[in-house]
Amino acid sequence: AFLIPYTLFLIIAGMPLFYMELALGQYNREGAATVWKICPFFKGVGYAVILIALYVGFYYNVIIAWSLYYLFSSFTLNLPWTDCGHAWNSPNCTDPKLLNGSVLGNHTKYSKYKFTPAAEFYERGVLHLHESSGIHDIGLPQWQLLLCLLVVVIVLYFSLWKGVKTSGKVVWITATLPYLVLFVLLVHGVTLPGASNGISAYLHIDFYRLKEATVWIDAATQIFFSLGAGFGVLIAFASYNKFDNNCYSSGKLQILTCRFLQGTRQQSGCMSPRLREAPGTPGPGPEVQIDPHSCTPPHLVPLQMGGMEAVITGLADDFQILKRHRKLFTFGVTFGTFLLALFCITKGGIYVLTLLDTFAAGTSILFAVLMEAIGVSWFYGVDRFSNDIQQMMGFKPGLYWRLCWKFVSPAFLLFVVVVSIVNFKPLTYDDYVFPLWANWVGWGIALSSMVLVPVYIVYKFLSTRGSLRERLAYGITPENEHHLVAQRDVRQFQVVRRRRRGPANSCQASC
Repeated sequence: AFLIPYTLFLIIAGMPLFYMELALGQYNREGAATVWKICPFFKGVGYAVILIALYVGFYYNVIIAWSLYYLFSSFTLNLPWTDCGHAWNSPNCTDPKLLNGSVLGNHTKYSKYKFTPAAEFYERGVLHLHESSGIHDIGLPQWQLLLCLLVVVIVLYFSLWKGVKTSGKVVWITATLPYLVLFVLLVHGVTLPGASNGISAYLHIDFYRLKEATVWIDAATQIFFSLGAGFGVLIAFASYNKFDNNCYSSGKLQILTCRFLQGTRQQSGCMSPRLREAPGTPGPGPEVQIDPHSCTPPHLVPLQMGGMEAVITGLADDFQILKRHRKLFTFGVTFGTFLLALFCITKGGIYVLTLLDTFAAGTSILFAVLMEAIGVSWFYGVDRFSNDIQQMMGFKPGLYWRLCWKFVSPAFLLFVVVVSIVNFKPLTYDDYVFPLWANWVGWGIALSSMVLVPVYIVYKFLSTRGSLRERLAYGITPENEHHLVAQRDVRQFQVVRRRRRGPANSCQASC
């Protein structure tokens, strides 16, 4: 059932907004915050996506550290997650060869069965989750994961410290390696027993589950995680493109290739006959537990680099003192993410990670992208934005793109934001129910980024001199046209009447 809303949202929102961010960054040559010189009131959107990218960076480092720990643990003759008898295994550890069918004798789904060697290695050997009673009892960081996390942060820093001078070289590996790894894992996955059933489950349509709001919300959120839209990543990297680069063609190729490989690889490798029921545990855990050797996240490294580059470029472009001391600023950002990630590598760290994964970039990222679409399409104007694209690439976007930017994508995003709030359910991890205060903390994290949008609008309005009309005009007029405000020649305020023998025009505030 997930495939239908995912494909639908990819077409009506994911691809149009992916294209929008690439073109926006490439034309204006600015980061996520300063790109809003096109409509100063919306600069808070830039700060919101930067904060969201920073939140995600806290726990993405941890997931990469897990992968690194699995890599180091694999340098043995017998992989530690394939059999029982290790120090971390419980007396209930069961050989997976003895478990047949998707449902066990006691009506427990295999995907929720926690006593396989792979599940116990993940939860007891890596996370030490059994030593924590909940989010109120997280304990101290584990030294094995601490070392892995330190390696990740060091590599991240030296990949970003000189900006595109280093990240531009590193990206030749980090941007191409995932495709190679995904292809290798795809080949490996289709050779596993039950791979055909996994692919069938991937393509199977369960119309009954389409009634569930969570399926649609998860599909919408996953779109932006998959494509990187809404995190400032695309804007930041596109700002370094050549002005006449054809981001339209390269963007479509990247979307189609990566989504096909990732989706088919995951379902062929991680879905056997016994796993046709989707795991109920949130976050990356189920994929790691079910098939640790094939379900690794090769795409997380470039995503994490992109997220941190979005934070660094976005703030450095806005504050020149940070740009002049980029190396020190990059160190501060990476070291800060390292310190806060320590909470996620404690014995109860998975509860902290689940909290961040649910609230830091759930409803908040959808809201930020909604505001971005409104700012570009309705205030800056689709026609003006289309002219910008024509200057770069020699052609205007087609009707499909312009309709999606102006009507379809904002309407879809507004619907999903409202539904995600109305249908919110208290957070859980397996059978553990998070306390009420943890849910409030989560919503505080979500609101901390969303509130930046209206707060900045109020700040900009109050700090701008002039009459009410002039303040509004300065707030919605591109900075390079502010001289027109004094002349009362504000394009957004003008209503062009239809001429008798000319093309029909309408209020340019909506164009």
